[in-house]
Amino acid sequence: MKYGESTFDILYLVFAILAGIIILARQRNRSDVLMGTAALILGIGDSFHLIPRVLNYFLDYDFTWYLGFGKLATSITMTIFYILVFLLYKNVYNKDDKTTKPIGIVILILAVLRIALCFAPGNNWFTGEGSILWAVLRNLPFIAIGGIIVILYFKVRKEDRSLCRLWLYTTLSFVFYIPVAIFASILPILGMLMLPKTVCYILILLSFLRKQKAS
Repeated sequence: MKYGESTFDILYLVFAILAGIIILARQRNRSDVLMGTAALILGIGDSFHLIPRVLNYFLDYDFTWYLGFGKLATSITMTIFYILVFLLYKNVYNKDDKTTKPIGIVILILAVLRIALCFAPGNNWFTGEGSILWAVLRNLPFIAIGGIIVILYFKVRKEDRSLCRLWLYTTLSFVFYIPVAIFASILPILGMLMLPKTVCYILILLSFLRKQKAS
């Protein structure tokens, strides 16, 4: 199992980072910049957690601190990722500030709250002692951001063929993520749900690549 999961994690990181580099290298408009930056943030952010996870399988060393730091870093970068996905929505679908500014403000407030909660001592990131209470608290604003993104992209799903399923991939990613984020500390087997969650991210990145190709 450790070989299969480790191989999958490494391939995912390589793909995400390469996708970001490719999109930015070929960028011709603001949408490309947003998609490329989002892909890089996704790949680099997840590497803080996945690399220690892979090393933990093969090295006789206590990676508790590094795994905790990785989870903290990933929590922040994923929040930034969805902010960029919102900005992509505005840019691709030509949504003016008058209609999207209130939504953007709400997302920004939720993102700041999410990041602030992630830094709270009660999370016990570096000791490996997870807290269900703090897992719920820090993920509530994140789930709200995800819900807003899903609704926005669902409403415009027929307007752009390349991004038409982004709402679905985002929905599924949260469906797989929530049980892990909240209950994995008491039921570690739930961590396996991170694999299909990662597949959803891969599908989002493939949508980005298709979007750039179609532009």
